[in-house]
Amino acid sequence: MSREIGSLEPVARFEKSLEELAKYLGVDNDHADLTFSGLTLDSRAVKTGDIFLALPGGKVHGAHFAHDAIAQGAVAIITDPFGAQLIKERIPVLILNDPRSWVGDIASWFYHNPFDALDAVGITGTNGKTTTAALIDEIWRLDGRATGFIGTIGITIDGEDFAARFTTPEGTELQAIVATMRERHVRNLVMEVSSHALALRRVAGARFSVVGFTNLTQDHLDFHGDMESYFQAKARLFTSEYADSAIVNVDDPHGQQLFDNAQIPTQSLSRSNKKADWYYQGFETALSGNGYEVAIRGPGGILIEGHLPLLGLHNLDNALLAIALAVESGVDPVAVSYYMRTLSAPVGRLEPVNIGQKFLALIDYAHTPDAVSRALATARSITSGRVIAVLGCGGDRDKSKRPLMGEALRAGSDLAIFTSDNPRSEEPLQILSEMVGDMQSDSDLVEPDRRGAIALAVLEASSGDCVIVLGKGHESGQEIKGVKYPFDDRIELARAIEELA
Repeated sequence: MSREIGSLEPVARFEKSLEELAKYLGVDNDHADLTFSGLTLDSRAVKTGDIFLALPGGKVHGAHFAHDAIAQGAVAIITDPFGAQLIKERIPVLILNDPRSWVGDIASWFYHNPFDALDAVGITGTNGKTTTAALIDEIWRLDGRATGFIGTIGITIDGEDFAARFTTPEGTELQAIVATMRERHVRNLVMEVSSHALALRRVAGARFSVVGFTNLTQDHLDFHGDMESYFQAKARLFTSEYADSAIVNVDDPHGQQLFDNAQIPTQSLSRSNKKADWYYQGFETALSGNGYEVAIRGPGGILIEGHLPLLGLHNLDNALLAIALAVESGVDPVAVSYYMRTLSAPVGRLEPVNIGQKFLALIDYAHTPDAVSRALATARSITSGRVIAVLGCGGDRDKSKRPLMGEALRAGSDLAIFTSDNPRSEEPLQILSEMVGDMQSDSDLVEPDRRGAIALAVLEASSGDCVIVLGKGHESGQEIKGVKYPFDDRIELARAIEELA
């Protein structure tokens, strides 16, 4: 059971004076004797002695919540000139022209630069971040290391799990988390670094020994606007501001671009290009059907051979990057050969649901056109019968990918079942209309109720088929009109199978 992230902060007390902070920021301050003991962007999370960072938001300015923050015990506020005009209470206010860009740096300074105490690895890309990061964490733990993990599926500190709100936490939370890891003697951290976090500078103040790039395909264009802006946000991680070195997948054209324009020492990685620093000398499907037998080549004559028990060609890429980054962090390649045979994909990634049925049942987090295509191709490769796939698109997110998701669903399955994901504030039928488009096939099925869609897929399945439910993976809730209802694809799929038995 994961604990809430709000319970995750160092035991040690940190305290600074407002005078020290003002000097660090280069701003005026008339409250030399005032001290503070915490930082937060959330007025609801303010504790007595905290500074409240009131930032401009997409819909409302954080300064509108200054009264609540003060009532909770905030002793000072950091905001921009507009926010300062909204604050009517008598309280010290430090004004910055762009306070959001300072959040991570302020938090790092407050917690005494916690990243400096850890050997940190950062992973970015559209697809594969979670799997790559989880595999690195697994290799480290097999190597006897105390590890930290920050990503989509949650936060782990030396075996203790915490729930996460974002793939990459806000700057104040991130630095507090890493300070907690330092306090608990964690020395190896792997974290997913999202494009949002880079664009909004949530990772300002973070420092990585090495960073990795998986791939770039369409996603988040509602936020970034276009693919070039999306790529440039990712590319920020591959600079001396954040990282000492990098390993990038040059099979992806954006990875090749990163490699060609490298600003830091960078190694290349490829599934089959033997000119790359890391590549597969060979791989073939295992006789058992459970994964691959592989031979990996790395710099200086490194050879890593053995069984890799992961499904799908895309997981060959994820595993290669994870292994290269683990070796770069000091794990003996000979040990990696031994550890490799016990690796497993993280929760919600091509995860089987098996309660004795005569067909294969899988769930996967795929929620981009490319990820859907890859997941369905894997399902096809391990299925003798039909591929029956269930997919929806999230509301209040990149609308331009919805028809592409629908096309990927149709192209990769024998029976495509369109349903809801997290509709959020949008109407599910409108989202489905954009997914299905004008090309609806006679074999398409549309069922807005996700539970009903999963039951329909199971009802259609015969011996030798594969039912794969895509889009939510590890998630345990479904957000509809501002309310998050309990919903777990694993539970729903198992229940549907059980009811049919």
